[in-house]
Amino acid sequence: MTPWVLRLMAANGIMYLFGSMIPGLMATLMFVPALALERPWTLITYMFLHGGFWHLLFNMLGLYFFGPRLEDELGGRDFLLLYFISGISGALFSFLTPFTAIIGASGAVYGILLGFAFFWPRDQILIWGIIPVEARWLVAIMTALSLFGGFGSSDNIAHFAHLGGFAGGYLYLRLRKQRVRRVMIDPSHGLPPPSHAELHRWATINRERLHEVNRSEFDRIQEKIREQGATALTLTEREFLERFSPEADT
Repeated sequence: MTPWVLRLMAANGIMYLFGSMIPGLMATLMFVPALALERPWTLITYMFLHGGFWHLLFNMLGLYFFGPRLEDELGGRDFLLLYFISGISGALFSFLTPFTAIIGASGAVYGILLGFAFFWPRDQILIWGIIPVEARWLVAIMTALSLFGGFGSSDNIAHFAHLGGFAGGYLYLRLRKQRVRRVMIDPSHGLPPPSHAELHRWATINRERLHEVNRSEFDRIQEKIREQGATALTLTEREFLERFSPEADT
């Protein structure tokens, strides 16, 4: 479990309890597209509301299974940006049904799923713990289901919020990829030498605490530092070390 996945799950759980105990809270915080100008805060708050225990459970399972590895890859800042941009994009797509109230973390979690498939498209995911599906095909299937549900179904599911989560997540990840590429390729976007504080943090990373998925990457970066020096590290490599430095765990 990574820090921000745990905090987001806790926040959703707490808000679910508050929503069931405090009369009128759900109505105040849910997102209704037609009322967005009058209640702009609901673009964020709707993500932390759920209509029932199973609604909450399935969204949190998605965050639990796909979030930690993605947070390790992106770092806390970019992971949170992906989560909230996907959720807000889900709200914006819901303007296609302007008078429908929207609640739930589904748009944000769909963005996290898209992020997982973006980095590990061929990883196998077991549907219901039985049926293996590659992450990229799972996203394609869920996109098709959301399109069908949004335009051809009258159920009580926010299909357009799901599509918005995918769209917002994809846009953010593409822009992030271009930003990282510019820093790595264009000398005008070169990186300053690491500070003494950064070097100290990186030197005190406890290798044994790392997940095995990240340990080999950590070893590779350490070998690069020994051979080429810390100034040769790319932005992505520096961000990787920052994620696991002791101060980043607090």
